Amino acid sequence: MKQTFRRFWPYIKGYKGYYFIVLIGIIMTVLATVATAQIMQPLMDKMFIEKDPQMLYYIPLMMIGIYVVKSVGRYLQAVFMNYIGQHIITRLRSQLLDHMLHLDMAFLHANRSGELISRITNDINRVQYFVSNMLPELVRESLTALGLIVYVIYLNAELAFYSLVVLPLAIYPLILIAKRLRRLSHRSQEKNADVVTRLTEVFNNAEIIKANGTEAYEMGRFDAENNKFFKLNMKAVYTNEIVSPMMEVLGATGLAAVIFIAGQQVFNNQMTVGEFTAFLTAVGLTFQPLRRVSSIYGKIQNAIAASERIFSVLDRESMIEEGSALLEEPIREIGFSHVALDYGETHALRDVSLSIHPSEQIALVGDSGGGKSSLVNLLLRFYDPSEGELRINGRDVREYDHRSLLKQMAVVSQRVYVMQDSLAENVAYGLELDEARVIEALKLADAYDFAQGLPEGIHTLMEEGGANLSGGQRQRIAIARAIYKNASVLILDEATSALDNESELRIQKALASYTKDKITIMIAHRLTTVEHADRLYFFKAGEITDAGSFAELMERSEDFQRIARSYEG
Repeated sequence: MKQTFRRFWPYIKGYKGYYFIVLIGIIMTVLATVATAQIMQPLMDKMFIEKDPQMLYYIPLMMIGIYVVKSVGRYLQAVFMNYIGQHIITRLRSQLLDHMLHLDMAFLHANRSGELISRITNDINRVQYFVSNMLPELVRESLTALGLIVYVIYLNAELAFYSLVVLPLAIYPLILIAKRLRRLSHRSQEKNADVVTRLTEVFNNAEIIKANGTEAYEMGRFDAENNKFFKLNMKAVYTNEIVSPMMEVLGATGLAAVIFIAGQQVFNNQMTVGEFTAFLTAVGLTFQPLRRVSSIYGKIQNAIAASERIFSVLDRESMIEEGSALLEEPIREIGFSHVALDYGETHALRDVSLSIHPSEQIALVGDSGGGKSSLVNLLLRFYDPSEGELRINGRDVREYDHRSLLKQMAVVSQRVYVMQDSLAENVAYGLELDEARVIEALKLADAYDFAQGLPEGIHTLMEEGGANLSGGQRQRIAIARAIYKNASVLILDEATSALDNESELRIQKALASYTKDKITIMIAHRLTTVEHADRLYFFKAGEITDAGSFAELMERSEDFQRIARSYEG
């Protein structure tokens, strides 16, 4: 717990004024609780035994005053601690997502989307409960118990010893229970990530599930994960809920000792009935916060486990180190020199060398898995070469600031991304919206006609994943987005695969003038897409086995002839 508190200290220390108000609220609550025990003495001795008529007025008013103070204290504590907790969690959630987005693609590919979503939602929510509810309650109940223990010792030190001697007996089992709860919480949070992952897959692949009639199959897979999650949660419940009964038994033992010994003192006139009642009330009140503290301590293990999972991500450093040089001019030259790329044990690229210059259109062709997309991943710096060197404008790509590098590149990938925003905002994604430029980009992408036919034109809200568009329309939007960016390098990775031949031809003609001063890199399977490229590079098993014009490869490369025949067929 100390380690967790140290990790949260940078977030906590900025709220000193709020914590001061919370402390005032806690002190008011503690004093009111102690006063509740203290008022028992005049209630019994003065009011009931001595029958002092003034006590009939004073005692009820004092009781009201005590509970007003206690209620105000609890309100101050609850409001300001919730503000602190909510604000800290809001900051932490944003920081966690920001950190994830800036980590390398290897991390994002290695972790399931459900796992990452679970860190930002479920784990953060568990920490939020700790910061907003459990932590202030732990402080309040601990101080309340401490105040009552001091008061009990003040009333009668001998009786306090007999009544509280059972407390140390509870410490060792509490430590064992806390360790088990933390282990179970780790497993529970991992299983929650499995449940979220399964749900993510179901909703992302709803079409194929419906098309294959596999609803029952998917429900079976989900139920299996869901039931495992349930069983882990119940193990945590069985473990955590044993704390309260254990403290009840210990508390009853302490009270029994008090009644036996204090009863003898009352019989011997060593203690008044009022003093006995005040002492008994104080001891009873002492065990209530102690029981809550022990229960909270068990629940805190859940938050500690979540915190460890969160900070394990925040502590991770990106494998892609940021350079400091800003790429402020257009990319004039790209050079790969004996480049290799490994994904773990898999060799994606081996000894790749090529150079690209402005106004060139190059095409990467070859069998699936040959290394074409891996070359693009290196260019976008999703990964760094395992061997060799990638230079842009004569400078190692590692020296550039990554964001300035990406500003010079526009990508249309095989998977089309449409955000839940207006069509215009999708085209201008990440940039300042200029309607005239949006319309121009849509026209070049052969998308303006269908955009005009939408209910609100270019301001029509796109549904999640672009569900209110056809596949070809989504692809045109992606092409328009790349055109709008007006970068010096245009990367088209199967950019027209969802379009018919006529639409593809119109877009190619429109792009011809747009790309005349740019570097264009194409990955395509259609011959019509690559036949006008300046050079084609044939990839096979991570290597470039041949390069030349379309006609040259058709003449001399058996591998290119083979895939050309398969495309035609």
